[in-house]
Amino acid sequence: MEEDNKPLLDSVRRGSYTDKGSTDSLDRGARRPFHVEHRNIVENDPSERVSAEASVLSSRVHYYSRLTAASDRLLSPPDHVIPCPEELYVYSPLGMAFKVTGGDGGAKNPSIITIFAIWNTMMGTSILSIPWGIKQAGFTLGIILLISMGLLTLYCCLRVLKSPKSIPYIDTSDWEFPDVCKYYFGKFGQWSSLLFSMVSLIGAMVVYWVLMSNFLFNTGKFIYNYAHNVSMSDTEFGTNGSERVICPFPDTGDHKGNCSSGISGLYLNNNNYYYYGNDTSDTAVFDRWWSKTNTIPFYLIILLLPLLNFRSASFFARFTFLGTISVVYLIILVTLKAIRLGFHLEFHWLESTQFYVPEFRLLFPQLTGVLTLAFFIHNCIITLMKSNKHQENNVRDLSVAYLLVGLTYLYVGVLIFAAFPSPPLSKDCIEPNFLDNFPSSDVLVFVARTCLLFQMTTVYPLLGYLVRVQMMSQVFGKHYPSFFHVFTLNIFIVGTGVCMAKYYPNIGSIIRYSGATCGLALVFVFPSLVHMISQKRRGELSWPSAIFHSLLIVLGVANVAGQFFM
Repeated sequence: MEEDNKPLLDSVRRGSYTDKGSTDSLDRGARRPFHVEHRNIVENDPSERVSAEASVLSSRVHYYSRLTAASDRLLSPPDHVIPCPEELYVYSPLGMAFKVTGGDGGAKNPSIITIFAIWNTMMGTSILSIPWGIKQAGFTLGIILLISMGLLTLYCCLRVLKSPKSIPYIDTSDWEFPDVCKYYFGKFGQWSSLLFSMVSLIGAMVVYWVLMSNFLFNTGKFIYNYAHNVSMSDTEFGTNGSERVICPFPDTGDHKGNCSSGISGLYLNNNNYYYYGNDTSDTAVFDRWWSKTNTIPFYLIILLLPLLNFRSASFFARFTFLGTISVVYLIILVTLKAIRLGFHLEFHWLESTQFYVPEFRLLFPQLTGVLTLAFFIHNCIITLMKSNKHQENNVRDLSVAYLLVGLTYLYVGVLIFAAFPSPPLSKDCIEPNFLDNFPSSDVLVFVARTCLLFQMTTVYPLLGYLVRVQMMSQVFGKHYPSFFHVFTLNIFIVGTGVCMAKYYPNIGSIIRYSGATCGLALVFVFPSLVHMISQKRRGELSWPSAIFHSLLIVLGVANVAGQFFM
């Protein structure tokens, strides 16, 4: 028996070849299972037999396994001898075989599915701030920056996608970009990539809390006004007609104090809206207990804090399709509003007027900060592309996905900016959340806010789960070390969201700060450094490549600095 299990080629006779072969012991071929003697296969038909081809492959694998020990790669079976993933079976001691389903071989998606998966993942809350960002940069410069940032972030994303393959002699098939950073930069790369990833996730959760407070406030206001027959009259801050557009926070006082005195029961509440109706005292009580910044952020704690403490987020993952529905509805809403409002554009290149902003403004870094987060998918792109059926098309599919994302942002941003009615309103009235430029009584906008509210309520626990898994696994080595640890982390996250929703509910600024900060490391610095180091180790680093990638790092630093000085 012992002689049957002894390899035919003894390790002594192989000499130095053993050490050389062991360096590649982690290659994917060494991890693939062997076929065993053919028996009955249990699939749909219990009497189904292993094919003749599989039987021949089984004999070949047994031949190779007898030549050397299992730990040696010198004479291990080549790839063409190992059965393909679709023909793998799990064998029981009784000689029965069960076909593997749902594994990597069965989870591959065609290119069209991969492209729209990336599009759906990138389409987040940033789409609501794109019109505001274009206003801050100027219409012409905003379009140029949107296209340029899309191309730059696409290139850096391609560098991230290819980074594991640039590491020789190591199996990187299950590596993520933080693993690549750890390989090149040690513990500093691992923890810094984790830190900046936390900035992007927690920043997104803060934006979600602010937006959920906003949407819940306007949804409740719509229902209350409809049930109590309360009408809003804020014409001094907006346009007249059926397609109302409002300016919630005008920069000057010229718009104030011009309301008609002929309306009885008119008053100004703490949200800058005028109401007239039969019972203003009840409305005042409602406004006191249903405030966008004073009460709503705290009401959300009752709903969302318990959801964050769930051990698994699989239940909420079932509702991710709502993101696609919400984005499609937003595109339809923007199209309808643009058709009904028409275009209102005048081009003033460097000087602003009463109703229009210049085409080039010094506030453009605010748009680049927003766009950095809008095009940010670098921390999960390797995982997304692993499910692509045709790996040779990864570059093409990722480029097409970025093209669709850029076109979506461009479509929404340009239409909202162009259709904003100027005059009578100034383009400077465009809000960081463009839905705030429509009154709560707008039915189409009410539907959009309700859909987004429900979608964000289901996505928020998923983001919290990602934060918990990444942080707890690195610090404690467990995804759920204890209820106390998880509850403390969730209290910090929720408290940050409540404070921002109460004291600084500007999603445009939150997005640009968090986007520029996380983008500094994960979009510009680490991908560029990893690429230059790998090229240098291969002796392929050229001066043009070094200058270009160094310039990308400088742009990332300037992007962060611009958020504080512009």
